[in-house]
Amino acid sequence: MHKIEHIGIAVKSLESSNDLFAKLFGESHYKLEKVASEGVNTSFFQVGPNKIELLEASGPDSPIAKFLEKRGEGIHHIAFDVEDIHAEIARLKEEEFIIINETPRKGADNKLVCFLHPKTTNGVLIELCQEIR
Repeated sequence: MHKIEHIGIAVKSLESSNDLFAKLFGESHYKLEKVASEGVNTSFFQVGPNKIELLEASGPDSPIAKFLEKRGEGIHHIAFDVEDIHAEIARLKEEEFIIINETPRKGADNKLVCFLHPKTTNGVLIELCQEIR
């Protein structure tokens, strides 16, 4: 793993949260994107060398909708940049981490993504991200 790629924050309303975070960071989001496979609408902010991803449920059955219902708004996941997502999945499986989706999916921001189950990461949902080349 190279670096933290972004921190994902679950929000009830992307529109009002975009306004709030624009005030906080002093600039607007740089990208809006719908990710149908994950059931989310996203917004990205660049904060220095770091990115923040806001996640809004695109429907009531979305994993984000379930997260918001159970836990409310807040940090949803931490994403790490990896060079070879398939090699990382294999390595982490050998280390007995539970991989939620062993076949990486196309995620937001031109990335292949997979997630590690929070049961095996001290309660933190971890996302692995690889730039699609």
